[in-house]
Amino acid sequence: MLNIDVLFFPLLRFQKFKQLSPTPFTSNREKKGTCASFPEIRRVPQTLPPPLKILCYLGSGNFYSTPLSYSQSIHTALQSQNSSQSNRYTDLDELLSQCISTFKFDPRYRDDIRFLKIWFLYMDGSSDYESVFKEMEECRICRHKALLYESFSLFLEVKGRLIDASMIYHLGISRNAEPLGRLKKAQVLFLERISEISGSFQKIKYGISAENAEEFVNPWSVSTLKSLLQKLNSEVVQFEGYHPSNRAYPGKVALSSLLKSARNKTIDIGGEKYQIKGCAGQGGFAQVFKAYVNNNPDDVVALKIQKPPFPWEFYMYRQLDVRIPEKERMNYGFAHRLHLYSDYSVLVSDYLAAGTLLDAINSNVVIGGSMEEVLCIYYTIEMLQILETIHGASIIHGDFKPENLLIRYSRDDPTEDINDFRLHIGPWRDQGLCLVDWGRGIDLSLFPKNTKFMGDSRTSGFRCIEMQENKPWTFQVDFYGLCVIIHLMLHNSYMEIDKKTSPDGSYFYQPKSHYKRYWNVDLWKNLFTKLLNLDPGENHKNLLQSLRLSLQDYMSSDPKLIKKLKQLLIKQRASLCSA
Repeated sequence: MLNIDVLFFPLLRFQKFKQLSPTPFTSNREKKGTCASFPEIRRVPQTLPPPLKILCYLGSGNFYSTPLSYSQSIHTALQSQNSSQSNRYTDLDELLSQCISTFKFDPRYRDDIRFLKIWFLYMDGSSDYESVFKEMEECRICRHKALLYESFSLFLEVKGRLIDASMIYHLGISRNAEPLGRLKKAQVLFLERISEISGSFQKIKYGISAENAEEFVNPWSVSTLKSLLQKLNSEVVQFEGYHPSNRAYPGKVALSSLLKSARNKTIDIGGEKYQIKGCAGQGGFAQVFKAYVNNNPDDVVALKIQKPPFPWEFYMYRQLDVRIPEKERMNYGFAHRLHLYSDYSVLVSDYLAAGTLLDAINSNVVIGGSMEEVLCIYYTIEMLQILETIHGASIIHGDFKPENLLIRYSRDDPTEDINDFRLHIGPWRDQGLCLVDWGRGIDLSLFPKNTKFMGDSRTSGFRCIEMQENKPWTFQVDFYGLCVIIHLMLHNSYMEIDKKTSPDGSYFYQPKSHYKRYWNVDLWKNLFTKLLNLDPGENHKNLLQSLRLSLQDYMSSDPKLIKKLKQLLIKQRASLCSA
């Protein structure tokens, strides 16, 4: 039997860490539901105290009127494990099984940490621990307690189920289990332990061996996505808002009919009625519709209807929920739920009515002009910040285009305060861009470190240089998309590039278009040169940050620039929101 102390080493004040003797039984305070305080975690200890110490925290008693009243008998059964009486294992299993069967549906103990520990003792003696965890889920045992996820992850780690352990950490964090900070710290330490196990095992891997870490992967191929989703299935099905079905969409209104005539049709999905108000976007496999929930014009959502069904984007949104800092989360879109049928998938997400960055660019084309440079600089700062954050979270967007950047306007007009602008506070915090459409998103944590990709986006105008030359790529796909968007803002045209030879014989790339004399030419030249000629040895996150700060410094150098930017944004909002 597995040494159960592995599961609870963060919870107990072991002599190994604190030089304290355990109290034989719980105090009156502990009996009322207060568990032991948490010491600092460093790593899984190589030698562990006997399992007996766990029961010191379970409580004592002689009558089986509560789960804790079983503890004395369980305590005795555990003590006998070191004896030669093999039937004591059976006694322990029977006690644990009886205790759990009696109280698992009792709401009084659903969130009791001490009852949770009894569950884990029971799990340790079971040959099918996954079924035990599933039963705990069904009974909603400590679903919002970090201890559940931390303990089960440690259990899986000891079993060698590292991928599953990683999934459980993600599950607990996605549910905001408390204390959340402790759970996140435990996850970080878990990843550190994994990286120490072997130099070749530096990341949790799904479907790609560490030995083939240098092989090139198409992250968008059907086989890759299918393999990842199969391995992630046990995690995805636990996500809040995930509603899978093996049947075809059962609604009376055929989803295929919406493209021809959608306006004011009402469709039923997952017990909600959505009144379609129009098509907000269309791609090769999906359409996005604006809809009222239950005919309420104050409750507006975007419905992304896709055939064949595609759950990957929902997975990416849930990773954003976990990995993106809360203060920046509004920059990346929110998915409320996914209804997955055998023939369609329907993703329900936030709807932003102000239009896209492409709409803003086109509004200037209509009047024969281009976007003012100060506005180009502002949106470039926003995009650099967005990429800096997601790349730092081991995520690539993969489809970085102006139509996938929704514009956010604050309710109040932006201030002219330079400090507010630079620190992104006040109305400037609610002003900016929101990156959506994560169907081509890449979660780098699912691949070995230094994996390179060879897929082609086949998106005209946005194929990075590496795709054009059939070379491997990683973050270049987003960098190139950023350059194309900036070029569109400045020139009203898609970017074409020149390949030139350096004095040392190497090649470098630059846009063919010329800069206008009155622009800040040095800023733009530096930006395009750095992003189109990525140095493999350079820290790309530091690069994005340095470019962003150089643009912020320029804007902050003159109060007139902030004032002009404010006026342009107010004018733009009036134009786009009235269209």
